[in-house]
Amino acid sequence: MKLVSEKEFEDFIETKFIKNGFIKGNPKDYNKTFVIDEKLFWEFLENSQEKEILQLQKKFNYKELVYLKIDNFIKKNGILKLLRKGINIEGIHLKFMYEIPEPSSAKITKENYKKNRLSITRQIHTEAGQIPDIVIFLNGLPIITMELKKITKNQTVKDAIIQYKKRDIKDKLYNFARCIVHFAVDDDEIYMTTKLNKKDTFFLPFNKGNNNSKGNPANPNGYKTSYLWEDILGKDSLLEIIQDFVILEDENKNISLSKKNIIFPRYHQLDVVRKVIQDISKNGVGKSYLIQHSAGSGKSKSIIWSAYKLVKVYKEDEKPIFDSVIIVTDRKILDEQLREEAIGFNSSQNIVAPAFSSKELKEHLANNKKIIITTIQKFPFIVDELVDYSNKNFAIIIDEAHNSQDGSNHENLNIALGKEEFKELDTDSILEKIAENTKLKRNASYLAFTATPKNSTLTKFGVDNKKPFHVYSMKQAIEEGFILDVLQNYTTYNSFYEIIKTIDDNPVIKDKKAIKRMKQLVESHPKVISQKVDIIIEHFMENVIKAKKLKNKAKGMVVTENIETTIRYYQAIKQKLESLNNPFKVVIAFSGKINVDGVEYSEESLNGFKSKDIKKRFDSDEYRLLVVANKFLTGFDQPKLCSMYVDKKLQDILCVQTFSRLNRIAPKLNKKLQDLFILDFKNSVESVKASFEPYYKSTELESKIDISEFNELKALLDNANVYTKEYVENFIEEFIKNPQNEQDYIYFIDIVVEKFNKLEEDSKKDFKIKAKQFVKTYSRIKSILEAVNIEWEKLFRFLLLLIPKLKIQNGYESDEDILKFIDLNTYALQMGSSNEKIELSDKKGILEPENMNPRGVHNKEDEKEIYLDEIIEEFNEMWFSKFEDITIEESKTILIKSVEKIKKHKDFEIKYKNNNDTYTRDFIFAEICYDVIYEDRRKDKLDRILYKNYVQDDFFKNSFINTTKRFIEFSI
Repeated sequence: MKLVSEKEFEDFIETKFIKNGFIKGNPKDYNKTFVIDEKLFWEFLENSQEKEILQLQKKFNYKELVYLKIDNFIKKNGILKLLRKGINIEGIHLKFMYEIPEPSSAKITKENYKKNRLSITRQIHTEAGQIPDIVIFLNGLPIITMELKKITKNQTVKDAIIQYKKRDIKDKLYNFARCIVHFAVDDDEIYMTTKLNKKDTFFLPFNKGNNNSKGNPANPNGYKTSYLWEDILGKDSLLEIIQDFVILEDENKNISLSKKNIIFPRYHQLDVVRKVIQDISKNGVGKSYLIQHSAGSGKSKSIIWSAYKLVKVYKEDEKPIFDSVIIVTDRKILDEQLREEAIGFNSSQNIVAPAFSSKELKEHLANNKKIIITTIQKFPFIVDELVDYSNKNFAIIIDEAHNSQDGSNHENLNIALGKEEFKELDTDSILEKIAENTKLKRNASYLAFTATPKNSTLTKFGVDNKKPFHVYSMKQAIEEGFILDVLQNYTTYNSFYEIIKTIDDNPVIKDKKAIKRMKQLVESHPKVISQKVDIIIEHFMENVIKAKKLKNKAKGMVVTENIETTIRYYQAIKQKLESLNNPFKVVIAFSGKINVDGVEYSEESLNGFKSKDIKKRFDSDEYRLLVVANKFLTGFDQPKLCSMYVDKKLQDILCVQTFSRLNRIAPKLNKKLQDLFILDFKNSVESVKASFEPYYKSTELESKIDISEFNELKALLDNANVYTKEYVENFIEEFIKNPQNEQDYIYFIDIVVEKFNKLEEDSKKDFKIKAKQFVKTYSRIKSILEAVNIEWEKLFRFLLLLIPKLKIQNGYESDEDILKFIDLNTYALQMGSSNEKIELSDKKGILEPENMNPRGVHNKEDEKEIYLDEIIEEFNEMWFSKFEDITIEESKTILIKSVEKIKKHKDFEIKYKNNNDTYTRDFIFAEICYDVIYEDRRKDKLDRILYKNYVQDDFFKNSFINTTKRFIEFSI
C-alpha cells in the first residue's frame, strides 16, 4: 500500500483551500524584498480602490513608494494594524482589508467586503532562501505560514516545530508581526506561535481536545486536523478572527514592536465564543451558559472576546439584541485585570465603560453603554435608584460564577435589571413579584465562567441544571502544556504538640470545640511559627534563591490561616531574613486594618507602600515572598510563582484555586514542572486529591436537585415552637409596607427571640443550624423554581432578620476563656509525604446536588462535661502520640546523634552522597539508616525506643528517614 507523502498532503490541503474560495498563488509573484504577492496585491487595490490608485499612478515610481511606505509601517506597527487601519500615502488613504459588514451596513460596505482576496501559495523562496510549505495571503499581504508533516512518513508536528525554531528570523517573512501566526501541522495535531525566536520560540496547541484530554478526536470524514482548513481558516472565519479576535498587546504603549505580543485565540477560546453567539442568535435572549474553563487557560481573554462579540449580535430588524453587556467580577483585582484587557482590545476604548462607582454604573446602564465592567458589590447601592429596565436586554458575563452568584448579591443584581412598580398590589402579590425578580431574568443572557463550578452553580447556570455548556478541562490544559500540574511535587509536615495547664484548678469544660481552639492557639504561638518559618526560609533559600530558579526571578507564596497569623508570619520572616543579611524582601497582603497585640496594622503600614502597588512591587526582583491569608488566593496571575508554603486548612474549591496560583507557565523564564513545589503544614495528600478530583475533567451533577425535600426542612422549623405562622405573616405585612421603618416590624422578631431564649441549649443550636441552612439553600434554589412558593419566601425574609439575633452559649463563657488556662509546652514537626506526586483519576467529576436534608446538633449524650485535664490529655494524645515514650528534648538528641552516625557510615560518601541515581540513593539511604539503628539497638533507652518504633511503625520509619535525609541534604 502506497503511503501519502508530505507533498501529496500539501496537494490535498491546497485543493481544500481553493474549493473554499481561496486563489492559488504563484511563487513567482512573490516579492522577497517587500514580502508581498505583487500580482494579487495590485489586483486587490485596483479592483477596490480605483480612484486612489489612479491618483498614486501620477507619482513617480508609485509602486516602489507604496512598498516602502507599507514596509516601514509594518516594521513599526505590525501587519495587524495595517490591515485594520490602512495607511495614508501622499495624502491618499489606502485600505488593505475590508471588514465584515454588520446587517445594517450600507450596500457599498457589503460589496467591498466581497473584494477581499485570500490566496494560498506553496513553496515560495524567501529573502533568506527559506521555503515554507504554505503561505496564506490576504490581498497580497502574508498573514499565515504553515509547515506540514506526515505521520506516515515518520514526521510529526514536533518536527515542524523544530523546523520553525531553525528559521532565520532576520528573514522579513519571519519578522515578528510581519505575519499574524505560524502553524505547525500534521495529520493529528496543530500547534501555533505568533512570535518566532529561534530555540526560545513558544508554541501553543491549537487542538480541539479529545474526551477532555489533549489531541483531537477521530474524524469520520478525513484527517483529525481537517478543521483547520475546512473551518478555522475559511474566508469568513479567518477575516472574523483578524477583525474581532487577534490582539496586539500593549498596542497603544510607546514601546518598540519587538517588546509587544500578538495574541491569536486558542481553539477552545474561539470555539466557546462562537458556540455561545450561535446559540443566542438561534434561541434569543434568556438562556444561561456555564463555561468551565481551567484556571490559567486564558479565561479573561475569552470573557473580553465574548463581550465584544455579544455587542454585535443582531435581531432580524438589524438592531442589536443586547442594549448592554455587563461584565461582573467578585473581586477588585479581577475587575482591574478585565478592565485593562477590555480597554486595550482592538483600541476600542470608546465602547468600554468601567464603573468605578455606583453612580457611574447607574449612568452607564441608563445610557446604554455597550460594555460595562463592574464588581458585584456595587449593585446593592443602586437597587433602589434604578428605573425599570425590563424593556431592555442585557448580556451578563460573570467571572468566577460560584462566588458572584451566592446570596443576596445576585438578587440585587436581578432586581436592578427588572424592577417593577408594586403600587396597588397586596402583600402576597408584591412578595411574589420580588421573588420573581430574583430568578434569572428573561431579558438577560448569562455567561458564567468558572474553573470550579459548585453544585449550586451547575444547578443555576448548567445545561439541564446539571452540566456545563462548554468545557476546557484542567486535564487538557495540563497535557497541552498550557498550565503546569501543581500536584507533582507535594510535601507535607506533621505537627506534634504538647500543652500544659497554667492554673492549679481543674475547671469543667462542656464544649469539646475547646480542642479546636487549643490547636488554633498552638498554631499561632510564636514558637510554632518560628519553627515553620525556619523550614520555609531554609527551603526557599536552598531550592529557589541559591538554585536561581526561573533565571533568578522565582517567587514564593506563604498561605496562612487568618490575618492575625499572616502578620505574625510576616514579622517572623522579616526577622529571619534580617539574620541572613536580607537576601531579599517579603511583602504582605490582606484587606482592611487589624489590631494585633495592641497595635493596629494595615498593608501600607507594614509594607511601606500603598496597597495598589503590591502587585507591581511583588513583580520586581526585590521582593521574592508574598504572605497572605485570603487575598490573592484567587484571581492573582503571577507566572513567577513556583513555591507555596501552606499553613491553612484548604478544602474543595479553595484548595484548587489556591494551589492553582502556581500553574501559570512562564515561557521567557523557562518555567518547568520540576520548578514547582508545595510544602503543606495543614493538609494531606488524601484531602488535596479529594479537592482536585471533581474539577480535573468536566464537572456535572449526579442528578438534579429534588426540591420536594425542602418541605421537610421547613416542617421541622415550623414544629420547633420558636415562631408561629401569625408572627411571620404580621412581620411580612409591616416589612413590605416600608423595609426602612424597622420600628414597625422589629417587635415580631424580638418576641420570637424571647421564645428562642427559653429553649434548652441543644434545641437552640438545632434550630439555628436548620434556620441558617434554610436561608442558605433557599437563596440558591429560588432562582430555578418553576413557580414562586410564597410560604418559603415569607419564612426566608423572616429568618434573614431573625438569625443574627439568635445567641447560643458555649460550654465556657467565651472562646478566649479556655486559652487563659493553657500554654504550649513542646512542639515538633516531622516530614510526612515528601515530594509526592498526586495522581488524579481519569473519571468525570461528579458532584452531589445541593444538600437539602436537615442537619442538627449532635445527640445530647455526645456532649459530655469533661475536665480540663482530660481535654489536655486528649489533645496531647491526638497531636503528640508518636513521642509518647520520650520527651521532645530526647527526640532531638536521637535525631542529631543519628544524623552524625549516618554521615560517618562507610557507604555514605560513595554510594549516597556522590550517587546521581535518585532511586538508588533513596534505597541506599534507607539501608544506611537501618544499619545505624540496628547497630545501636541495645546501647541505651533511647536507642531501644528508636529501634522499636523504626521496625514496628512504618509511619515512624518513613518520617525518620525523611527528616534525617532533609537535615543531611541541607548540610552537604
